[in-house]
Amino acid sequence: MTAHSGRPAKATLLQTIKAVCSAFMGVRRLEEQGAATLSPAKVIVVGIVCAALLVTTLIVVVRLVTG
Repeated sequence: MTAHSGRPAKATLLQTIKAVCSAFMGVRRLEEQGAATLSPAKVIVVGIVCAALLVTTLIVVVRLVTG
């Protein structure tokens, strides 16, 4: 919100995607922690979408290689 409210700003969708992707790799930058609050609903949805994309990509790659 504003600087005067005392609350950290809510994370944007792009920040949520970056946080989920970095969590998939096991890496998270220190400056990202606490910079914005992540919405649990956004994290769950983005996590499910990223997991589905990862599985689909792996299936496609394996089918192309074994082909």
